[in-house]
Amino acid sequence: MARVSGEDEAMLQAMLRQLFQSVKEKITGAPSLECAEEILLHLEETDENFHNYEFVKYLRQYICNTLGSMIEEEMEKWTSDQNQGEEFGYDTVVQHVTKRTQESKEYKEMIQSLKNIMMIVVESMINKFEEDEIRSQERQKKIQKEKSSSYCTDNCSDSDSSFNQSYKFCQGKLQLILDQLDPGQPKEVRYEALQTLCSAPPSDVLNCENWTTLCEKLTVYLSDPDPVFSDRILKFYAQTFTLSPLHMTKEIYTSLAKYLELYFVSRENHIPTLSTGIDISNPNVTHLLKKIRLLNEYQKEAPSFWIRHPEKYMEEIVESTLSLLSVKHDQSHLVSQKILDPIYFLALVDTKAVWFKKWMHAYYSRTAVLRLLEKKYKSLITTAVQQCVQYFELCETMKGDEVLGHSKSCGIKQKTFYYSGQELQYIYFIHSLSLLGRLLIYTQGRKLFPIKLKTRKDSVSLTDLLVLFTQLIYHSPTCPKMASPGHLENYSPASMATEVLCILCDQKECAIECLYNNTVIEALLQPIHNLMKGTKAAPNCSETALIHIAHILARIASVEEGLTLLLYGENMNSSEEKSPTGAHLIAQFSKKLLDEDISIFSGSEMFPVVKGAFTSVCRQIYGTCEGLQVLIPYSLHESIAKAWKKTSLLSERIPTPVEGSDSVSLVSQESQNIMAWEENLLDDLLNFAATPKGLLLLQRTGAINECVTFMFNQYAKKLQISRHKKFDYGVLVTQVASTAAGAVALQNSGFVNAIITELWANLECGRDDVRVTHPRYTPVDPIDQSCQKSFLALVNLLSYPAVFELVGNQSLPNKAEYSLREVPTSVIDIIDRLIILNSEAKIRSLFNYEQSHIFGLRLLSVVCCDLDALLLLEAQYQVSEMLLNAQEENTLETSESHRDFIIDSLSVERNHVLVRLNLIGGPMERILPPRLLEKGNEPYPWPMFSSYPLPNCYLSDCVTRSTDLKQDSDLGKLLLCFKMSDKQTAWIENCRRQFCKIMKAKPDIISGGALVELLEKFVLHLSESPSECYFPSVEYTATDANVKNENLSSVQQLGIKMTVRYGKFLNLLKDGAENDLTLVLKHCERFLKQQQASVKSSLLCLQRSHTGHDWFVSSLFIIMLGDKEKTFQFLQQFSRLLTSAFLWLPRLHISRYLPVDTIESGIHPVYFCSTHYIEMLLKAEVPLVFSAFHMSGFAPSQICLQWITQCFWNYLDWVEICHYIATCVFLGPDYQVYICIAIFKHLQQDILQHTQTQDLQVFLKEEALHGFRVSDYFEYMEILEQNYRPVLLRDMRNIRVQST
Repeated sequence: MARVSGEDEAMLQAMLRQLFQSVKEKITGAPSLECAEEILLHLEETDENFHNYEFVKYLRQYICNTLGSMIEEEMEKWTSDQNQGEEFGYDTVVQHVTKRTQESKEYKEMIQSLKNIMMIVVESMINKFEEDEIRSQERQKKIQKEKSSSYCTDNCSDSDSSFNQSYKFCQGKLQLILDQLDPGQPKEVRYEALQTLCSAPPSDVLNCENWTTLCEKLTVYLSDPDPVFSDRILKFYAQTFTLSPLHMTKEIYTSLAKYLELYFVSRENHIPTLSTGIDISNPNVTHLLKKIRLLNEYQKEAPSFWIRHPEKYMEEIVESTLSLLSVKHDQSHLVSQKILDPIYFLALVDTKAVWFKKWMHAYYSRTAVLRLLEKKYKSLITTAVQQCVQYFELCETMKGDEVLGHSKSCGIKQKTFYYSGQELQYIYFIHSLSLLGRLLIYTQGRKLFPIKLKTRKDSVSLTDLLVLFTQLIYHSPTCPKMASPGHLENYSPASMATEVLCILCDQKECAIECLYNNTVIEALLQPIHNLMKGTKAAPNCSETALIHIAHILARIASVEEGLTLLLYGENMNSSEEKSPTGAHLIAQFSKKLLDEDISIFSGSEMFPVVKGAFTSVCRQIYGTCEGLQVLIPYSLHESIAKAWKKTSLLSERIPTPVEGSDSVSLVSQESQNIMAWEENLLDDLLNFAATPKGLLLLQRTGAINECVTFMFNQYAKKLQISRHKKFDYGVLVTQVASTAAGAVALQNSGFVNAIITELWANLECGRDDVRVTHPRYTPVDPIDQSCQKSFLALVNLLSYPAVFELVGNQSLPNKAEYSLREVPTSVIDIIDRLIILNSEAKIRSLFNYEQSHIFGLRLLSVVCCDLDALLLLEAQYQVSEMLLNAQEENTLETSESHRDFIIDSLSVERNHVLVRLNLIGGPMERILPPRLLEKGNEPYPWPMFSSYPLPNCYLSDCVTRSTDLKQDSDLGKLLLCFKMSDKQTAWIENCRRQFCKIMKAKPDIISGGALVELLEKFVLHLSESPSECYFPSVEYTATDANVKNENLSSVQQLGIKMTVRYGKFLNLLKDGAENDLTLVLKHCERFLKQQQASVKSSLLCLQRSHTGHDWFVSSLFIIMLGDKEKTFQFLQQFSRLLTSAFLWLPRLHISRYLPVDTIESGIHPVYFCSTHYIEMLLKAEVPLVFSAFHMSGFAPSQICLQWITQCFWNYLDWVEICHYIATCVFLGPDYQVYICIAIFKHLQQDILQHTQTQDLQVFLKEEALHGFRVSDYFEYMEILEQNYRPVLLRDMRNIRVQST
């Protein structure tokens, strides 16, 4: 042990005092001991005066005297090594010398010596400090304030006895306080001792050896009759909870919980009974509630930090709490004489069981709580269930007024200090309801059920409990109307039960296990069922209760499993139909509400809210394809439209408020209510547009313009979509834009204008509200991220029906000059300013010419993937010619006879677009040049061109070869079927079986001449069978001479040239085919005109014959190898079959076979029937793809309509197009749906990937269907046929006006 002289000891003490005095503020501000130690360890980094402290100077000199010579020797050694040729950096030398020094014997001896010296000095300081403390208590207080940080620690001490805790509150002082707290001491002495204890840091007190004794005494003193004394003890407890770590506060908490448990168990304490109630003004009750409140406050705070400590601390807290709450007194024969248990008092201070909610939130604590509840404290759950059962029985047996008195606390909290027994029972019921609701969320919590009650023979299962919660909604009383709305909603039984059920609905696993069964749904629907029968719903069922029920049903319907239950019940495949499912009952009830066919609510202020609540439930159902199918018979769209028109008239009649009049506020409130109801109804109608068939129903109401305007107003406000809506406005816009009337509505509402204005701001102007401190960065991507959203919005918008309505028959402005401030507002303007840049004026009008023009070319590329849109733009604006001219101008003369194309982003993009516009073919039939340059000497090896025809390198080597009919026995068997005389159903099924067999085994033989013969003979036989004919026979006598002089549209003429070019590429058409196809199309147009109705409409598409090219006839013409007679004869026969309505789209254009309102809508059956079922089956069969579409804000119906309209041209190779047509002809029109589902299944991975990259629309429109073969999915499509054919064919047959 080192020896220190008295003079040295005094000097070191003075040095330490100076150091601690200087860092006093930093240490006292530290939140914990660990932080204080860290501050001292890093003092050199944070304190600029560090090297000026005398103690630091002492240490530096001490080290220098002890180790200086050794360090110098090491440095000299390294210097000599360097002179011998070994070179070392300065940092390397310092590190090595430091390491050698720390490993040396001298260093270890120095550390030990220094440690011994400092131990002597510190012990001396501590002893002096303790003597001063004991000598004078008054002086101790002063020293405690002035020298709170003047202490040191010994280097050997552990983390629990550091200078910040061990020496501030000495053992002797605590013993003195214990003695002074003795009940035999005078009151003033006890008060003073307790005050000293409260003023000391709790951590110091808890670290003393006498803490256990103190804790026991404090627990005993909590029962002290002196309220001031017990309050000060609670103050100490509160300080401890706030300032101390968990392992310390745990002891305080458990001691307080144990004290309360003993307090309630003891018979000596006067605990109130249920009959007497609780008088808060009673001092004993006040003190008890304070203790409970303190306990509860800690319960709610502890979960935020107990995960950072050992699990045993948390488990002790949990167990002490559950043990306290499980205390039960001996049950008296009279319930009214029952002594109140601790749970009643806890419910008073935490009515909604927030403590339990927080404890159950994290897995860490939830596991312990549930384990203890299961093993030791299940009675706590049992009594909670019992309380809910008792309250419900009370509601059933007592009169409304009596129950209302029982539930008085659901209203405003009156200024009273007394809670009656009934009120306490109700508060405990609310606490129990909240606790059970939270418990049911978790799997292990649900495993605690069933619960056995003493008052019931049968156990209470999960389903029983959920039914009980449901019945509470409409059996519990309505709170007084004068009650505060805030408290009314917070504590009324119906609101609380609704809140619990809604939380359970949001937990998928819990909802499936608990809620989604017929028993619970029937309980929810019981009051509706009673109202529909004309009987009273329930003793206390009100409009408010119905609104709560509707709210829960809307939550259920917003989830797939819940929707399925409402639509089909639990046994969806069962043939038994005992009663209508939930969806049917909800629809019937909603229709009666909308039609105001229920007298019980007439004149009620809440009636519109009830109507709105239930139409919202219906909206969740009919917003899906499968839900709409179930609700169509109820014609809800008509009822909603009728209610909207009525409300719209009312809103127009509201008088203008006169200033100063008493009726101003009344009129204002009335107008707000009517406007809110009107908007709600428009939103309900708008949601029909979520599905193709729903959009047809919406257009039939005549309210589509108002609905789209409403949608645009909501979109413009950037309102967040409700969490229960399955889609955002992107999906709705895509659906609406897929129809002509919808596109016009979007234009009229200002939606198109808004998209284009936003695009122009991002593309050309930039944001006005951003200070230009730096130049705008040059975009790396062809379409900058800021414009991507606008680009996708335009892609969604510009389907062919929309393009035709917004662009058809309109010429480009082609102005001589464009102002820089002139902003485009329409699609025509976008084409003029960004795509067809055929003048210097247009180029000069763009700030970012290259970026903007590339945007326009990319948009053109996507839009022209729809061949009808391509032909329209080509016919009206000669797009190809403009692009060729631009390429010609983008050349560099290298010699007198040769010019080279300049390769830049625009020329590469134009080259890609030109090939895409001019070349037809599937994935293996055409080669599209890439848009990116390659590395190497030749960055762009693809030849550019400025005139047609295209270079041969873009043409594939694919050549179609006809099949010899005699080579295949299976084909022979199929052809042999046509020679049989029996033409009944068995014969048709036999042909179809044989066709399926060939398609699975040898699909390639279904092509060429074999395909021609198969189609001709099969369609001929079907057209001769009355049972197979869907449309009546039409007499047609026109000859070639009759139709020769008729004119085809420019779109049709360009389509003919495109078809012949494709047919020649396939080696299936010869010279002269163009004239023959022209005649066929003229005959078809006249033939179909005979079956068309006269329509007066503002829609361009209804003012003439079919607006696009007839791709089915063109496909058939190529299949028939250019034989016009065979082609038209086949079409005449085929036109009688149902399949013709879905394969041959012009067949039903303004056809008299369709209902008048369907004709006027301009929507084709392929859209409202085929694509509707494609979306429905996609959701069931390939749900990930369905979700991907909705996440992308895109609708499957739009791309499917494009595929089907152009017979998959450019998407499938010719052989697969033939297989698509043959499959639908042989097996039925529903196979059109199955093939699209198979395609989506085939593309699933690509679709998911492009959903992530946010370009799904562009991918689906631009990319061919690589690798897809119809024959590969035949077995899958046969499964789909087995599951869905009855429904699909029934709906497909219902498109025509039925004869009466």
